[in-house]
Amino acid sequence: MKIYTKTGDRGETSLLGGTRVPKYNPRIEAYGTIDELNAHIGLLRGQLGADQNALIEQIQSDLFTIGSLLAATPKALKQMKLPELKLERITALEQAIDSMTEQLPELRSFILPGSTNLNAACHVARCVCRRAERRVVELRDHEAEEIDLDLVTYLNRLSDYLFVLARKISADAGVADIEWHG
Repeated sequence: MKIYTKTGDRGETSLLGGTRVPKYNPRIEAYGTIDELNAHIGLLRGQLGADQNALIEQIQSDLFTIGSLLAATPKALKQMKLPELKLERITALEQAIDSMTEQLPELRSFILPGSTNLNAACHVARCVCRRAERRVVELRDHEAEEIDLDLVTYLNRLSDYLFVLARKISADAGVADIEWHG
């Protein structure tokens, strides 16, 4: 099977269900940003220890699920059997955040990314996650699309997880957060 189809050579692509849309369509922008986020998460997974890798791999799977849900039109979603984003995945992120937070000093100011390279990579992923969240909300609001609010909640919690993970990475390396002193 060839990887290229040539069907997108004129600036259009197909959604799940077959609808053709321009490549700048807000739905494409939303799931494309999820894909970009997944790539950044993959970079993190390659550098993190085994204690984080199981959750990171699950997050990557969750992002594929979110991408597939965003790639389908509302009509196609009703006709196709796609994986669901389970609410327990949001709970797992919250539990991981709480567990890491218990091990960290209290946050007393804004912090700057980059106390270590891995910390900075976490913050890059966090920023892409926030953009993905904005794209999904934009799709819901401006395009009057039916979007499961759990997707937005998941992305919001994931960005929180990435923020706390960045702090934990620095703490584990014995490096203090870089506080912002405007």
